[in-house]
Amino acid sequence: MLPKNSGFEFVRPVNEAPLSYAPGSSEKKEIKAKLKEFSSEVAEIPLIIGGRAVKTGNMAEVRMPHNHSRVIARFHKAGKTEINQAVEASLAAKHDWERMPWDKRSIIFRKAASKIAGPYRATINAVTMLGQGKDVFQSEIEAVCELVDFFHFNTYYLNEIYKDQPQSLRDIINQVEYRPLEGFVFAVSPFNFTAIGGNLPTAPAMAGNTVLWKPASTAVYSNYLIMKILEECGLPPGVINFVPGSGSEIGDYVIENPHLAGIHFTGSSEVFRNMWQKVGQNIGNYKTYPRLVGETGGKDFVVVHPTAEKEEVITALVRGAFEYQGQKCSAASRAYLPESLWKDIKDDLIAATEKLKIGDIEDFTNFLGAVIDRDAFDKIVSYIDYAKNSKEAQIIAGGKYDDSRGYFIWPTLILTTDPEFKTMEEEIFGPVLTIYVYADNEYDQVLHLCNQTSPYGLTGSIMGKDRDALLKAEDILTHAAGNFYINDKPTAAVVGQQPFGGSRASGTNDKAGSLWNMIRWISPRSIKENLIPPRSYQYPHLDEK
Repeated sequence: MLPKNSGFEFVRPVNEAPLSYAPGSSEKKEIKAKLKEFSSEVAEIPLIIGGRAVKTGNMAEVRMPHNHSRVIARFHKAGKTEINQAVEASLAAKHDWERMPWDKRSIIFRKAASKIAGPYRATINAVTMLGQGKDVFQSEIEAVCELVDFFHFNTYYLNEIYKDQPQSLRDIINQVEYRPLEGFVFAVSPFNFTAIGGNLPTAPAMAGNTVLWKPASTAVYSNYLIMKILEECGLPPGVINFVPGSGSEIGDYVIENPHLAGIHFTGSSEVFRNMWQKVGQNIGNYKTYPRLVGETGGKDFVVVHPTAEKEEVITALVRGAFEYQGQKCSAASRAYLPESLWKDIKDDLIAATEKLKIGDIEDFTNFLGAVIDRDAFDKIVSYIDYAKNSKEAQIIAGGKYDDSRGYFIWPTLILTTDPEFKTMEEEIFGPVLTIYVYADNEYDQVLHLCNQTSPYGLTGSIMGKDRDALLKAEDILTHAAGNFYINDKPTAAVVGQQPFGGSRASGTNDKAGSLWNMIRWISPRSIKENLIPPRSYQYPHLDEK
């Protein structure tokens, strides 16, 4: 191979633009055809270990949330034997992968982005819609656009990190070598964002790491397609090993492995805390201290100042709370509204909520689909029933649910007189928004109340026109949200524009889709070369007493 005698840099990317799926559009016709195709088939999904399809015979199903009698895929589940094989495959692939020039590694992911934005666009969307219950717009903006952005921006940020070098002197050359971590990374991805499924294993892989990827069981289908696209684009065997399975059965076993170098996680706070605890218990067994990167729960807020615009508030609350059935870690779940505005907004907010259509995601006129599965349905219903039976709360819109065909829960508004009511404090992860109305002259107190009510610190927003009031909110709520929005809903962060992540019980705030995340998968080595080494141990001060 000829020596590489020229530098190469990626320019800063431009975000992928979503398609509209307007009536009569070509993209709508294409996605409708794909929905029909995939809803009429049952796919068999193997593990992928060292580039090989592995079938264990221990099977689980992917069902449509909006029609839970319909199975669209069956997948093989990993056990301890397969985890051992995956660890061995990742370690075997590591030597060649980390020595591949970084730009050549990056091209694999850039090529995958081109395929997802192009020939596989409708396929990724259709499977995300059917398997994870998203409407076409919610799928388009993340399963395609956000995932494409992750691949483009993460390779760009890697480029920026590698460019940063220390000062050299006339007789001394100083360099920083940006090594991958020593060992393998365990990527554990959630059901609600196909893009996160694609990002968690690939961000470490771009930096030269090898990965075990355990996707959420309800997102296995779309995540498997991403894995197959990466292989099609030249990802070498063993770099990412696709090992769906039960977290309770294989998670602890992975964490006990002495070669564990990092965990890239998105999911519940409880699960992440348990993983962190297990790492602590095994800390003496590891070859290196594992990097722990997690984005977990949220109890996201909207604080409304009396100067806010009525229609803007209604739009922010409806979209922020009910898009994708509230199954976003960033979804608006609690709102604080002033008495003066509440009197004017109440009826219209209720009307807008009650007007939202709910049903099959294959009907593009539906605003909401079904929640992901039985466990989610039962949990959300328990909160609604709790509010129904409480003297401190009133359901003013929605409150209905039906699981006869799909896991449908109607968008629900709860009005409470207790700012520390259960549904103001605890994460629900469904289409439920709780509202507390405050006296206009208690704005400062409400900001402090909002800051102290929840253990989370993921997203939140402030709405109003008074600049001093907005600045006060920014100050008091400094640590209440890692992503803070002014006159907007607290959802829909865009890669390269609003790096995403929170602290407190919401995670390590390593900002997915940013330089801050990419740098966590790198272990720098400083290299100093002395061009004229000293020839005596003596220093000048030793010549005189």
